[in-house]
Amino acid sequence: MKRLAIFDFDGTIMDSVKDVVIHLNEALSMHGFPTLTSDEYVKYLGGNIDEIVSLVLEDESSPQNIKIVKDTYLKIYYPSQKVNTIPFAKSQEILRKLQEKGVLIAINSNRFNDSIQTFTDKFFSNINFFSIMGHDFDYPSKPDPYAVNEIIRKADVNLDEVIYIGDSNTDIQTAKNAGIDCVVVRWGYGNEDDWENDYILECITDFDEIIKYF
Repeated sequence: MKRLAIFDFDGTIMDSVKDVVIHLNEALSMHGFPTLTSDEYVKYLGGNIDEIVSLVLEDESSPQNIKIVKDTYLKIYYPSQKVNTIPFAKSQEILRKLQEKGVLIAINSNRFNDSIQTFTDKFFSNINFFSIMGHDFDYPSKPDPYAVNEIIRKADVNLDEVIYIGDSNTDIQTAKNAGIDCVVVRWGYGNEDDWENDYILECITDFDEIIKYF
């Protein structure tokens, strides 16, 4: 039985890609770079914001271009209403059920901590997250297991008592690097290769399916 559930955020708990693409395209357009569709953007997901912007810029990627696009995007994104960013179906219900069962619930993401906190305060105010470790310049991003290892250390649980729930290859590699079990969700931003990865316990199509591990 698992005692600690570590969730990825974007693509697992929150459906956030629409607002990100809208505002990233604004930033790209302002600096004369090509815009992209949601499907094109999803292919670049996995790393932290610098890594994503670098991939989006493709041949135009340079430290200077990454900085100006990222800085412009953040200035647009943070004060926006983000009306298209909402929890995936049943995420609120299932996190509440896990909490009622005494499960420790954590988040590990490559999104900035303050951004994650904004959404958890808005949509998950009834959930007492044990730990939230997002992108921080003081430690490496996923798939490096640093943040996961810190969460596990603070929880004082064995590795076989932990499960990582994510949607992409980055999440799978993070779990693998930390030596913990992993479940992948089909409703996020992953693909067929992620769903069929040999490392995962299974690929689920409904949030209810996670309950059996606890």
